[in-house]
Amino acid sequence: MSDYGHPLTFGAFLTPGNAEPGRVVGLAMLAEQVGFDLVTFQDHPYQPAFLDTWTLMSFVAARTGSVRLAANVTNLPLRPPAVLARSVASLDLLSGGRVELGLGAGAFWEAIEAMGGRRLSPGQGVRALAEAIDVIRQVWDVDARGGVRVDGEFHRVVGAKRGPAPAHDVGIWLGAYKPRMLALTGQRADGWLPSLSYLQPGDLDRGNTIIDDAARQAGRDPADVRRLLNITGRFAAVGRGPLDGPAEQWAEELADLALSDGISTFVLGSDDPEDLRRFAAEVAPAVRELVAGERAADTVPGGTGGARTATGGTPGRAGGTPGGASAGVPASATAGSPGGSGRLAGAGAFAVVPTPDDGVRRSAIRVWDETTRPTGPAPDPARTYTPHDQAGAQHLVDVHDGLRAELTRLYDLVEQVGAGLVDAGTARSHINTMTIRQNKWTLGTYCESYCRAVTTHHTLEDRGIFPHLRHGDARLAPVLDRLEQEHHAIHDVLERVDRALVAFVSVSDGMAELRAAVDLLSDTLLSHLAYEERELVEPIARLGLN
Repeated sequence: MSDYGHPLTFGAFLTPGNAEPGRVVGLAMLAEQVGFDLVTFQDHPYQPAFLDTWTLMSFVAARTGSVRLAANVTNLPLRPPAVLARSVASLDLLSGGRVELGLGAGAFWEAIEAMGGRRLSPGQGVRALAEAIDVIRQVWDVDARGGVRVDGEFHRVVGAKRGPAPAHDVGIWLGAYKPRMLALTGQRADGWLPSLSYLQPGDLDRGNTIIDDAARQAGRDPADVRRLLNITGRFAAVGRGPLDGPAEQWAEELADLALSDGISTFVLGSDDPEDLRRFAAEVAPAVRELVAGERAADTVPGGTGGARTATGGTPGRAGGTPGGASAGVPASATAGSPGGSGRLAGAGAFAVVPTPDDGVRRSAIRVWDETTRPTGPAPDPARTYTPHDQAGAQHLVDVHDGLRAELTRLYDLVEQVGAGLVDAGTARSHINTMTIRQNKWTLGTYCESYCRAVTTHHTLEDRGIFPHLRHGDARLAPVLDRLEQEHHAIHDVLERVDRALVAFVSVSDGMAELRAAVDLLSDTLLSHLAYEERELVEPIARLGLN
């Protein structure tokens, strides 16, 4: 089993059809709005029914602000590598470092030949791809002396000037299936990007082995190669097969691929906006929680001991990636993992730090009187807590961080409505997919997601976290009563945002009302989350969740 410890990211794989040119652009914008990290597009330059992928990516880059973009994968035989390198670097500079480079050796050779490309055998394709990577990396390496020099069998670039350099270290991801391509991936690439539908059982494990061995032989750490996977499936009420069933089934299957086969980026192939929304709102957060829970458990003494790592390192040791967290739930720092907060490094005094209330208030309205909030019992200063105890408490902070991230996206969505980029109806649809709109205002749902992350098969009876805390420490009752009251108040504030979106199209200054409603939501949400963390992180660590 292989878990390379990379933070999880989620992407969309869109068809660049030209029958309705604006549709694929709208889907890309939707993917950003609902929280995807990455949007990718097929690249088939010989297909007259498709938009040119690199032209499309440039247009999408101008209409988005945070999501990363990539061809999935670039058709190298019709994209000369020196020109491609400058195209990638240029778009990366223009987009603020949001471009990655998926590369393929080529397929559909008759169509490629018809467009003026050269037909290559599988072995020739691998050698041509290796030469192209040399060309691309040399073009980007502006600090090296002299011009680009690759005098290859298929690509000859002798003396071309270097540059421009991309805005960030662009990842080169190879669409590889056969041993020679997999070995090249381990030797030279930053990522492996196959499609699940093209794989047979065991292919991921076999591919990882080839990549890892080739990486080591090249003096690289196998974890330097991110493992990505294109997936397709169907959402249904009842499970009928792999990735064919409810969101909970999808989450468990993808979490298993992450923990057992090292996949850290899942790219959903769908042009259905409802699939994109559901994947972002329901699947991606659950996968993050399941994987974070398993990784945290692996760091606990007596746990699995990190056996899922292929390199002997600690799960979660890799740093973050451009694009950051997706779907409103950040990749939480696991207990004791290098690169994390370090707050859960060992047993001892309670060390989880609640997020403080900064006291900033945007609205003149006060939904509740904060001075009347009760407080719970003071922690026992002599008590010690295990990393497992504190992981439960830290998870509450991590989930709340996801809600805070959604609030930022909500502000961005409102600004897009004001600028005319998104209509009010579409904005309402997006908001309804956010976690903050999914009736998540009970610690019971938090408990359910946390316990599912730790056990991977938890059930709905764990919604009883409030009764559990009441039973465990009666002194918490006033705090729990107040939190439940605030949950209802937050629901009402969310309804106010919805009403403001409805009114936006019918009043002369609807934007002012909409901004005021979101400001009020910001005040109530951030205040409530800080209060809840302040009062409950220690009791959760002390009393547990079941």
